[in-house]
Amino acid sequence: MSFSVEGRSAIVTGAGSGINFAFAKLLLENGCNVLIADLALRPEAQGLVEKYSIPSSAPRAVFQRTDVTDWKQLELMFEVAEKEFGEIDVVCPGAGVYEPHWSNFWRPPGTPESRDPQHGNRYALLDINLTHPIRTTQLALAHFVRRRTSGRPKHIVHISSIAGQNPALAAPIYVATKHAINGLVRSLGKLDSKFGIRVTAVAPGVIKTPLWTDHPEKLKIVDTANDEWVTPEEVAQVMLALIQQDQISGWLLSHSLTFAG
Repeated sequence: MSFSVEGRSAIVTGAGSGINFAFAKLLLENGCNVLIADLALRPEAQGLVEKYSIPSSAPRAVFQRTDVTDWKQLELMFEVAEKEFGEIDVVCPGAGVYEPHWSNFWRPPGTPESRDPQHGNRYALLDINLTHPIRTTQLALAHFVRRRTSGRPKHIVHISSIAGQNPALAAPIYVATKHAINGLVRSLGKLDSKFGIRVTAVAPGVIKTPLWTDHPEKLKIVDTANDEWVTPEEVAQVMLALIQQDQISGWLLSHSLTFAG
């Protein structure tokens, strides 16, 4: 049977803006509690939290300041969500960045533009776009297993990209992270039939979010003749459909194509 988010609870990382904000807003509008985990809130997200922050009302929104590269903060995110809402039904490890100048293949660690230490043994871009979704998925599965007695289906929704199917010389690390997300989702597809845990991903193209519109240097990459802007709201609607519709676990949805896992 189809799953309704009404009366359920969710964790959405990166929901201070963009796609994840649109998804959190849609969940709340459909009666689902949401813990918004992000470093900060843009004005529209702050307004959303204020609108849904009345303790006695339902649904509720709670903001938990979270650096998704810090595993202790990811653990705290789940602890706060459980304290506020009890059982969690939906987890979206959505926080991500598009090849920022401060963590970039073409600006290696140790160069003036990079914040990745020359001998730091890691890339912030990988920590945000790949390690954080993997770790959050592990934490979500642990929570779901502890709550199996309720019998309620569970959902993990990732954000991939058409970059997960295509190469891009300008953004090789970003492309690598999205290829990896696709592999992770496909690998976990059988959890639905075995344990009632649906793991899916959306794979949109160029999204009209601050990640692009606030950065003129990135807009130069967009081919206005061939690239079609997709709105965060459109992606959020697909994400909700991934949760509520039947028999789509392990599939990747883009604005124009569907890929079976």
